[in-house]
Amino acid sequence: MASDANMAGEAVRVTLFLSYAHADAKRAEAFASALTARGYTVWWDTMIEGGASFAKSIRAALDAADVVIVLWSKTSIESDWVADEAAQGRDRKRLVPLSLDGSLPPLGFRQYQTIDLSGRGVKPSAAQIERIERAIGVAIGQKAVVRPRGIAAPGVDRRRALMIGGGATAVLAGGGGVFAFRDSLFGPGAAERSIAVLPFKNLSGDATQAYLSDGLTDEVRSALTRNVGLKVLAATSSNTAQEEAGGAKAIAVKLGVAHLLAGSVQRSGDVARVSIELTDGRTGFSTWSKRIDANLTDIFAFQSEVARTVSEALSVRMATQDPSPGGTRSVAAYEAYLRGKALFNLSKDEATVREARALFENAIVADPTFALARAGLSRLLQTYANQYASAAEIGPTYDTAIAEAQKAVDLAPRLAEAHLALGFAKYAGNYDIEGARAAFEKAHEYGRGNADTLLVYANYSVRAGRPKAAHQAIERALALDPLNPRTHRAAGSIDFAVRNYAKAAENYRRALNLNPDLSTVNAFLGLSLMQMGQMAKARSAITAEKSKMFRLTALAIFERRAGNQAAADRALNALVSEVGDSSLYQQAQVMAQFGRGDEALALLARAKAVGDPGLTALASDPLLDPIASDPRFIAFVRAFGLA
Repeated sequence: MASDANMAGEAVRVTLFLSYAHADAKRAEAFASALTARGYTVWWDTMIEGGASFAKSIRAALDAADVVIVLWSKTSIESDWVADEAAQGRDRKRLVPLSLDGSLPPLGFRQYQTIDLSGRGVKPSAAQIERIERAIGVAIGQKAVVRPRGIAAPGVDRRRALMIGGGATAVLAGGGGVFAFRDSLFGPGAAERSIAVLPFKNLSGDATQAYLSDGLTDEVRSALTRNVGLKVLAATSSNTAQEEAGGAKAIAVKLGVAHLLAGSVQRSGDVARVSIELTDGRTGFSTWSKRIDANLTDIFAFQSEVARTVSEALSVRMATQDPSPGGTRSVAAYEAYLRGKALFNLSKDEATVREARALFENAIVADPTFALARAGLSRLLQTYANQYASAAEIGPTYDTAIAEAQKAVDLAPRLAEAHLALGFAKYAGNYDIEGARAAFEKAHEYGRGNADTLLVYANYSVRAGRPKAAHQAIERALALDPLNPRTHRAAGSIDFAVRNYAKAAENYRRALNLNPDLSTVNAFLGLSLMQMGQMAKARSAITAEKSKMFRLTALAIFERRAGNQAAADRALNALVSEVGDSSLYQQAQVMAQFGRGDEALALLARAKAVGDPGLTALASDPLLDPIASDPRFIAFVRAFGLA
């Protein structure tokens, strides 16, 4: 400890335990950052909530700390966790109490002089930090604290900064929670607490039961994403790499993760026997395994238990012990939901989508409180409206999608999938920009560890005029799902929207390398190349597009740009005659590029009348740039609540 050193004036790194209430997290973060920048090792974390008992790992962190700093406030004086942590510091005579709002410490802690920080902003001043430093020096028996060379600089990433001087293990605690970070878990190229959940094997001997193992894989992965201390690779990337030659080590290297979770499922009646195994991606050896018999009526609690157990095996505490939200105790409802989800993910044609809809509806009939099923139905209805509905069906279908999503939110207010469904339905269906924003922000708050949530949030953000938020979200989605072509397609769309055509083309090519048949990508790759003046490559990409609507749209625009008006007109006529009113927005794009602004505006008005979802790109679409300065277009955009 620091008090045992410095007798010869040598530099010592002092370790601080920062105790605070969750409501004071922003100010706690500001103090932790400031103290870290001054050269201290600070044990804390803003994202972890306390459980029901005083964790042994927190006690170990307290025992290892030189000083306990307590942030007293109206909230923290009511916290048993903070009182326990403060008592540790008091009993060891290593307590530095601060008052954030002028509140007096509770009885038993008033013998220590409290530094009053009330009336101050979130960011601590230099004078406040100096007062705290003097108090730290007194607590450890020094007139002044000697800081080592090479202290962490202000603004350094807090998790990395907090590792400095922590030895092989550093524990970050605050308000009754803990992260324990061990250097040994960082394999070459593996990112922090990273894990891929590989598809669980179906051992039932019945291929029709695969939906259960697939569904359980998804739900365990989803439960793990609730832990902000873990980087959980998304389904597409995890599934893509499962057959990598060379075994676990090769899979871990390809995915860039430190750990792999694999499992198997065997069903007998309403009981599922699940075997799970955690593998160290660096060595390829199993580090932990478990076999559990779980009743399907308790499957969501079981999934949360698996997530908690895996997190603890990785020395990362879960933020909550509660089961995943939005579940059911009905076996019939759960089975119907999993079958519907499997078909929805397949989404190969309209018949598949309709069958999935029926299964989601069956799940809701079996359990009307099953929020996940309602959220799934909402997303499915939106897919139907976008891809298969007639012009007359679009509006009513979106209305139903909004109603189902709202019910899901009401049933499970912390379910990210519910907020995501509501946000997208409001945005694409009713053009309710502000209502959609609130829902998307909630989805992002509760599902920021989920790549699909981040992908949709990123698309919404760029279309709502928030490119910085869009890029931040899509970069995280790419980190979580690097082998998913849809994620690279979304990244390309964001770059296309901000007119970074070279970067857009790069992302579109990556998407095509992963899936050459992915819809719309060739069309937008071609348009990006066209904007860069690479006309021969642009034509090749556009003609390779399999979606008729997007191929004809891009071809009409390209031929006009290439000076081939007759060919451009042929492509436009085919778009109108063969695709019809489902392409009103795309027709408007073509007319804008043709320089026929009046017709483009008329088509946009018709698109709005039928509820064309293409209008969600209205304010960020480069293909509408030729009419962007027209006062009528500006008024049209503002009517949507967009800038």
